[in-house]
Amino acid sequence: MGSEAFTDRAAAELRATGEHARSRSCQASDQLLTVQEVHIARLVADGATSKEVAAKLFLSPRTVDAHLRSIFRKLGLTSRRQLRDLPHIR
Repeated sequence: MGSEAFTDRAAAELRATGEHARSRSCQASDQLLTVQEVHIARLVADGATSKEVAAKLFLSPRTVDAHLRSIFRKLGLTSRRQLRDLPHIR
């Protein structure tokens, strides 16, 4: 799609600041979950409640719960504890 030029420019700007671009991971959960779901999953895995996640991401707690239901369905989980035990989420 022609995004290579933007990728190269962003990488060059990161190098100029002394930072390095993160390598892309090929985790199964990364392919299944949206960016928002991964962010919510990581916050919940770290012990945040739905209300805390909602406040941090400027969402309603109901929206966070809807994302969690989707995350659980996609990953075949039934509880927050199982989410915490996934090594690639944390």
